[in-house]
Amino acid sequence: MNRIALAIALGGALLCWTIAAPAMTEGPPLYQARVDLKNKASLQRGLRLFTNYCLSCHSAAYSRYSRVARDLGLTEDEVANNLMFATDKIGNTMTVAMRRADAEAWFGTPPPDLSVIARARGADWLYTYLLTFYEDPSRPTGVNNLVFKDTAMPHVLWELQGYQKPVYVTEKDAEGREVQRIGKLEPSTPGLLDATQYQNAVRDLVNFLVYMGEPAKMMRLEMGPWVILFLVVFWLVARQLKKEYWKDVR
Repeated sequence: MNRIALAIALGGALLCWTIAAPAMTEGPPLYQARVDLKNKASLQRGLRLFTNYCLSCHSAAYSRYSRVARDLGLTEDEVANNLMFATDKIGNTMTVAMRRADAEAWFGTPPPDLSVIARARGADWLYTYLLTFYEDPSRPTGVNNLVFKDTAMPHVLWELQGYQKPVYVTEKDAEGREVQRIGKLEPSTPGLLDATQYQNAVRDLVNFLVYMGEPAKMMRLEMGPWVILFLVVFWLVARQLKKEYWKDVR
């Protein structure tokens, strides 16, 4: 009976994977974000970008300014004087003053809370998303996105990146019909940063979003090597004790 149940469970898991696999591979390939939660300078730069470009519309209702300051090696005064625009209390959460009804009227849908967006979407998806906005006059915001077609979000980082235009290529679909798709994006209007600088800035922002999705992960990364060292030492001691206790029995 146990073998039958195990076979059914494995078969169900394989079926779910087979169904889900095509959906996970749809869309353009994702760029690798290569985030590093141990890089506190990167996290601090990401926090600055988040508060200046994201927090005006998006909230982070599960993060407190005081906790972020402590984790990122900043003083409460530094955060309060430079990064708090929606509140004057360091213990408050990172919320915005925009009303949900206003956001829905302006953007068509309320901007989501970003507290756990990195866990929901993944670092590579967010990194690629922020790199692949392109001009699209048919959209209300004037832009579209490669990995999130018809996104309601405007290109809030346009000042840094500038604008990109799509370059289309003609291909044949499975039925032999000619279709056009976007082959690449190329700059149309320069921004304040060059391509490499903008990629690094987006990596810092995504790094901060990853941290915000699971702040305790930084502690785990710091404690992990010590826990492993303790387990190794404990195993050596336990091994010697076992030999000592069992030597007379043998």
